[in-house]
Amino acid sequence: MSAPGTLAGGQAGPPATALATAKAGRPPGRRGPLRWLSDGLGRGVVQALLIVVALVWITPLAGLLLSSLRTEEANASTGWWTALTEPAQLSFENYSALLADTGITQAFWNTVLISVPTTFLVVTVAALAGYAFAWLEFPGRDAVFLTVVALLVVPVQIGLLPVAKLFGTLGLFGTIPGVVLFHVAYGLPFAVFLLRNYFAEIPKEMLEAARIDGGGEWRIFARLVLPLGRPALASLAIFQFLWVWNDMLVALLFANTSAQPLTVALQSEMRQFGTNIGVLAPGAFLSLVVPVVVFFAFQRHFVQGVMAGSVK
Repeated sequence: MSAPGTLAGGQAGPPATALATAKAGRPPGRRGPLRWLSDGLGRGVVQALLIVVALVWITPLAGLLLSSLRTEEANASTGWWTALTEPAQLSFENYSALLADTGITQAFWNTVLISVPTTFLVVTVAALAGYAFAWLEFPGRDAVFLTVVALLVVPVQIGLLPVAKLFGTLGLFGTIPGVVLFHVAYGLPFAVFLLRNYFAEIPKEMLEAARIDGGGEWRIFARLVLPLGRPALASLAIFQFLWVWNDMLVALLFANTSAQPLTVALQSEMRQFGTNIGVLAPGAFLSLVVPVVVFFAFQRHFVQGVMAGSVK
């Protein structure tokens, strides 16, 4: 009887581990860079490196928070890190003064009135268009979709002046609806491209079974496609909301004083007062908190949408 790992006739066969690896479809001895790093340095060292990276990213946020809780005199004389050893420096006076400023509070609500409708319209229209491009047959479908894809390479700066002239003719220049329409127009090409590709991955047999059961296109879209596309929809909503919430270029051109969002209001404070840290720090942190809350609220769906299609 031949020993394990030995072929008949006394010839040595491949090791059992190599056979197991070959059966699994992986070349023996090949490891990814992360696996090599983890095996070479150890799990504890890798975790320590990740903690250091996280601290590097969190430090500016912590500095902004502590600066927003300190007085302007304290920020001018000492660094924000001194508040870690002298917590008596911290107070909410800056936030009270900020919320008492009607210009800042109006700018905050203007940002909400711009970001939320824009996100809703982009996701809704893109979902309908993505389903149509993926599963409906109509003349010129491929040509229209290629046109939509071609619009992805058009920079936003090209359309600023022509659209501004058009909005001036229509009476939309300087208003919140004008800013919303501009963001919707420039957000739709990417949104349609993303959702069309996601919806196209839905098994065709599933849609055919729904049609055999008597389901119409609207019913299939609402009851089948939208639930299956929830990760992609959530990812798109987060991206679109963050883009619009943090935008300043479009709002700076298309919004007047009564319609300006928080980014433009903070920029004007910096232009007028320079080092007005008592307003800029809490305003910047307030502008940062809302996107962070939105991201963590949809984090699970966002991760699913980003990872969709990575594993077959």
